[in-house]
Formats: sequence, C-alpha cells, structure tokens
Amino acid sequence: MISYCTILALALGVLSAALASPSRPHSRPHNAFCRYLPTDAGWPTRADWDRLNNTVGGKLIRGEPLAQSCYWSFEDPAKCAQVRDGWGSNSLYYDDPVAVMSPFWLNNSCNPFLSSAGPKCTLDNIASYAINITDAATVIAGIEFARQNNIRLSIKNTGHDYLGRSTGKGSLALWTHNLRDVSVNMNYTSSKYSGPAVKIGAGMLAHEVANIIAKHGLRVAGGLCPSVGIAGGFSQNGGYGQLSSLYGLAADNTLEFEVVTTDLRHLIASPSTNADLYWALSGGGSGNYAVVLSQTVKAHPDGQIAGATFVFMSTNPTSFWSAIQAWYRLSPRFNLIPGFSASWIFSSGLFRLTAATLPGGTASDIDAILRDFYQAAQELDITFVARKTIVKPSFVELYDTLVPPSRADSSFPSNNTIGSRLVPAKVVQDNLTALLDVYRRILEDDTVPGMIAVGGTSNNVSHANVGVEPDSNAVLPAWRDALFSSSAAVSFAVDTSIEDLQFIQAKVNTWQDWVKALTPGSGSYINEATYDNPDWKLDYYGKNYERLLRVKEKYDRNFTLWQHTSVGADIYWQEDAEGRLCRV
Repeated sequence: MISYCTILALALGVLSAALASPSRPHSRPHNAFCRYLPTDAGWPTRADWDRLNNTVGGKLIRGEPLAQSCYWSFEDPAKCAQVRDGWGSNSLYYDDPVAVMSPFWLNNSCNPFLSSAGPKCTLDNIASYAINITDAATVIAGIEFARQNNIRLSIKNTGHDYLGRSTGKGSLALWTHNLRDVSVNMNYTSSKYSGPAVKIGAGMLAHEVANIIAKHGLRVAGGLCPSVGIAGGFSQNGGYGQLSSLYGLAADNTLEFEVVTTDLRHLIASPSTNADLYWALSGGGSGNYAVVLSQTVKAHPDGQIAGATFVFMSTNPTSFWSAIQAWYRLSPRFNLIPGFSASWIFSSGLFRLTAATLPGGTASDIDAILRDFYQAAQELDITFVARKTIVKPSFVELYDTLVPPSRADSSFPSNNTIGSRLVPAKVVQDNLTALLDVYRRILEDDTVPGMIAVGGTSNNVSHANVGVEPDSNAVLPAWRDALFSSSAAVSFAVDTSIEDLQFIQAKVNTWQDWVKALTPGSGSYINEATYDNPDWKLDYYGKNYERLLRVKEKYDRNFTLWQHTSVGADIYWQEDAEGRLCRV
C-alpha cells in the first residue's frame, strides 16, 4: 500500500435509518430477491432485535452516525465540537462499531462540517446494527439472524478500508475489533513450519502486536501504518511493510486461521486442515470466505535494524524532477539487496523518503545503499531539509521512531482516496520517461479539489527471495515480479462535498489506468485500489480468480458475504439504486 497508510501519512502531513421499526407481528413477507433495508416492510421488528441482543449476551449495538450531535433533533454543540476535533482521528473509526475511515463510503451524509447544508443525518452506507464479536458463538448468532431475517451481513474490524468492504447499507455488522488476544508459541510445529509463532486476535493493531512480541525478542511481518489490523484485511489481501523483503508479505507468513463459516462451522484452516480455505485466506481477499477470529503467523528473531529518511523540496522544477528520475533509475538495485525496503512519496513540491530499512544493517550499510542517490542530488544542487540515518537494537524501536503511534492520527488522516499499480523492473529500465511523465501529469492536475501525492514502496517478495513456493497461497502473482508498488492519492478537506468526492474517485480511477497502460500483465494491491475498476478480477486476483471462486462456492455457497470487488461479487448479488443487495 507504498502502503495506503503511507500515502496518507505523507500527503503532507447517521436521524439514523438504522433505528428499529416499532414492534409488529413476526410474520412478514419474504423477498428472496433483495435483502431488506430498514425502510422495507420485511425489516426485523424491535422484538426481533431484542431477541438477538439476548442471544448474544447484550452485545448488540445500534449503529449511530458519528456526527449526529451536529444535526437538528440530535444537536449537542459541545459534543459536536468534540466530534469535529477528532474527525480525522483513526481511533474515532476503529473504536466505533459501524463507522469507516472513507468519507466516500460514509457518503458524507452525516459530516460534522456539512451540517449547515441540511438537517438530515443518516447512516447511509453504514451498518444499521453491529454485534461486538467476542467468540465464535456471537458470530454464529449474527449469521443465523441475518439469514433468517433476510438482511445483509458485513464484517468490520478497524475500518481501514477504501473499497467499501466494511460497509453495507442496512447490514448487521460483525465487529471483530475487540478480539484482542495475543499469545506467543516459541515452539510451534506443523508439517510446513517449526519455530516461533504468534496467535493474533482479529482486532489487534499492528503497533500493538509489534510492542507485545518485542518483549519476547520477536518481530512479525506487519504494515507501515500502525493502526491496521494484522489478522484482518491486511494479511488476507497480501499485506506488505518494512520487513517484506526479508520475510515476505504478511500472507506469506500465515500458519493457520481460526474462522466461522457461513454454514455455522467453527474451523481451523491451515496447510493440512481445510487447506483450500487456508490458501484463499492467505492473500485472496478479506471478509469473503469466512469470518476470521484469529490468525497464527510466523514470528522471527528480533535484532538490530538500520533505517533512513530524508526530505527535499522543489526550488528548481528541472532539478527536482531530475532528482526523482535519479531515484527511480537506482530503484532496481534495491531489490538486489537482501532485506532492504524503501517507501517514498512526493508531490509537486516535496519528495520524502518515508522509511528505508535494512534488518541487520549498520549506519554505514544503509548510507552505502543510498550513496549514489546522495551524489546525484548534490550534483543537481538538491538541498535536503531533513536527512537522518537511524540504527536501533530492535524493529519496534525503529518502527516507533519512523511512525510514532502517538502521531498516527495526524500522520494517517482518513480523508483520502487512493489507487495503485504494481510496477515491474522492466518498466523502469525500458520506459522510465513515460512513467515519470504520467506521474507529472497526475501531480499537475489542477482540477482536483485536494492535495495530490504519488508514492512507491520497493519490496522484493519474489518466490526465490522470500522462500515461498509458487501457488502455496492466493497472493496476486504480479507481486512476485514487481519492483515496487506505485500509488497515487488525494488528500481532501474535511468539508469536501459528496459531488467532489465522486469527482476525486473518478480521477483516481483515471490515474490508476494511466499507470496500468504502462504495466500490461501486472496488477494492483487491492487494499490500495479502486472499487469500480472494470478489470478487477484480473488486476486484483490474476490467474487465482477461478480457483478462489471455487473456494467461495464451497465455504459460502449462498454468498452470505458480499463486497465490492470480492471474488464472486458479480454472479449472485448487486446493489440497486437504494443500496440494497438484490439477486443478479
């Protein structure tokens, strides 16, 4: 995703429709063709919801718009001011059972900065109710209720999602964020792996896991953004970070999953048990095959790690773009250095190396890697406004230096839209001028209401480099040939209108296609991609798609779980104009 959090980090920087209807007779019409919305006659009665709440031990939560205190009939000026102050805070979203971080998917129907535009505040795309998931039994109760009452089911963990996969109008959300157990097994043994492992509850954040296991002298493959859920959409969609060139993608490190399937089975999926489901969950998409309660991953011995970061500004556009060209020309070398990873981002006026990391390296090692670029920059009269080489005795200490959790809310704002493409080395070697021309066109687009940034993350996750057998998991094959992941994103104001959000989304699709034209046969990292890409099957799943579809049909044969761009999304359900799921 550079991780989508990285893009965001460096871009310089619902009256609720979910209210239950009055109690009425339990017998009601059943529409087999569409899932019910709260406005439909078949929507569950208040008594139905009360029974569900009793079944799950009081863990049912009615969805409420975060900013309803800013709107008429719910108006509370003091509370509204608090919401406005925290509107860009990640914790506001992952601590809420239904809210997500993307204003596009919130549809800005209840934005605290737009309350003067009208009195109405609704949930819109967001779940009407959520169950605070604490175990398999609460998941099973939620699935049964959704099926019996013909309503949509959704899964929400942190809400770190820009494709609308954690949302669903009128849905019952399975909120997994409070599954927070972490246990270390220094002697995990299976047919495929023996060594240290960590079992991670679905709700644990990356920086939380990193700090806990560091006390055991271990580290795991996580993301750059500290607030992604490792066992959630991060690993299930591939997941890359600062240690990927050494250990592979997060999906390459999975050992087993604890899940509940939509036919109400509580299962373990591993290379030896329910192996097809394990394969699909390891990189083949999140929230689509089963509900993940926990994930067990490889843990690796911790140790010294070197890092570097720098920033330079554009004082002369010709020199600035020449320096960027020099950086990209040198980038193929990065994948030849064992363990080396680099994440960067730039706008029309600034280039930032967010994080270069070298596990086991020294200051002189990482300086030597970057020496040729420093020399090129000097020859171009580029002045670094910040430049630092860092060596720490453990990964978490470097991680917290480069991406301090205390600054996560300001560094990783939610008001962003992003698209991406995996770029093979051949494009840089043979067609760099065209690639940089595309980047320049993106950054010089003055029609976009927001701040534009382009970024990249270089990780060598080839099969040979990370020791993963071909087809051993469902990771998009294009990852194995990629030199870096290229991203383009827009950061926009908190009061951006829905019309402008839609315009930005269309622009990001266009930019993604521009890079796609230069990278035929490659693909995109789905966590950083767009929901309405017409070539999503090929771009996000590649040759794995048909095999993934067979897994979907086996473990969720009624397609109870549905998301945009998820495997099978186009063959069973589609959203109508009002947002309800209807049969294709």
